[in-house]
Amino acid sequence: MVLLHPFMGYGRGGRIEPPAAHFLYQGKLECRFANGTHGEVRFLQRYIYGREEFVRFDSHRREYEAITKLGEPDVPAWNSRKSWMDYVRGQVDAFCRANYKIEKGRSVTLTRRDQPTVKISHTKAGPLAHHSLLLCTATGYYPSGVRFKWLKNGQEQTEGVGYMDEVHNGDWTFQNQAMLETVPQRGDLYACQVEHSSRKEPITVSWEPRSSNSAQSKVWTGALGAVLGVVFGAAGVSFYLKTRRGESG
Repeated sequence: MVLLHPFMGYGRGGRIEPPAAHFLYQGKLECRFANGTHGEVRFLQRYIYGREEFVRFDSHRREYEAITKLGEPDVPAWNSRKSWMDYVRGQVDAFCRANYKIEKGRSVTLTRRDQPTVKISHTKAGPLAHHSLLLCTATGYYPSGVRFKWLKNGQEQTEGVGYMDEVHNGDWTFQNQAMLETVPQRGDLYACQVEHSSRKEPITVSWEPRSSNSAQSKVWTGALGAVLGVVFGAAGVSFYLKTRRGESG
């Protein structure tokens, strides 16, 4: 953040034009902390022309001072503006102490290493499609950046692989997804590996195709129907034989 003086500029203080056709003008802020925000906090606002500082506000002095003759024409006018001086003097708290808390919190956040939670989900590409979509999801990790790798029976897969854009969650964590389009066969073993800076080794989650519940249900229904057919068929034959014996008697 640069807090520039609202009425700082050439054309004031007796200077109509800049001292040179090409020049570099800078406004810099400094906060100096003796012991965090619990000790002495010092705020400096410095103006520099070329490589030379010519005006400075120091919260210890509580007013502007001319460092060189270039700043002498402006300093008395600036120090006479009460509303502006109250504002600048308040920057010890509003700028320095406030930003110290933000930066301290940020430094703690940057040291976090949250491991991702990884899972694989499966869906058909369409009602009549033979191929399927495997979705590998990594959630809750920090900092950003994960690397996915799909494996089928131990071999890395590069065909049919797609990636989503990383999402930044509201709690500072991230999530991302990788897809694999494939035709799973019974006996195949799929794995998704996720690499992240929170771990030395990748996280590996496996998935293998199985018969769906509906398919199993159809198999059991068919088997049950066959058994019942045999039972009722046998009962019918037995009744017919008994009837024939009765007629013969």
